[in-house]
Amino acid sequence: MKRRTEEVEITVEFGGNIEVETGDDVFDHLLNTLLFYMNSPGEIEATWDLRHHLWEDTGVVLGKAIKEEIDEEKIARYGSSLIPMDEALVLASVDLSRPYLVTDLNPVEKETGFSLALTRQFFEALSRSLEVTIHLRQLAGTNAHHVIEAGFKALGNCLKQAMKATTRVESTKGGLK
Repeated sequence: MKRRTEEVEITVEFGGNIEVETGDDVFDHLLNTLLFYMNSPGEIEATWDLRHHLWEDTGVVLGKAIKEEIDEEKIARYGSSLIPMDEALVLASVDLSRPYLVTDLNPVEKETGFSLALTRQFFEALSRSLEVTIHLRQLAGTNAHHVIEAGFKALGNCLKQAMKATTRVESTKGGLK
């Protein structure tokens, strides 16, 4: 999956090893973590003008790439995960059927490169393009690195669960849309 605009050029391909090179060390770390916990090796490469464009557009491209990888009707659909990381504790839950984001991640101790605004932009774009409801709840934690990374780990675990193949459509309506 590729996206090229006047602001960014982003490529996402699944398979092989996990290789992330966006030019933003913090985002590389978080995307690597997400792919690892999703158990979805792949490559993400990007060039960009502003970090905001990088984070948001990567959410769009990654969501579309994941969507191509799954059989939307015969998947587990739901996933939940509770991740501790030092003093942080984050709960995540997903529903792979419609886009919506609820998050209350709000660490009090800031850390260079770990931006709540950019994190939210990424999660919102991913939610829209993948058509996934994402709930991220901070149950404990103060350090921005720990809280945000725990959120990416928990989301990765949730997506891994929700994307698993099933033999039936997980909906009483007979379809996920």
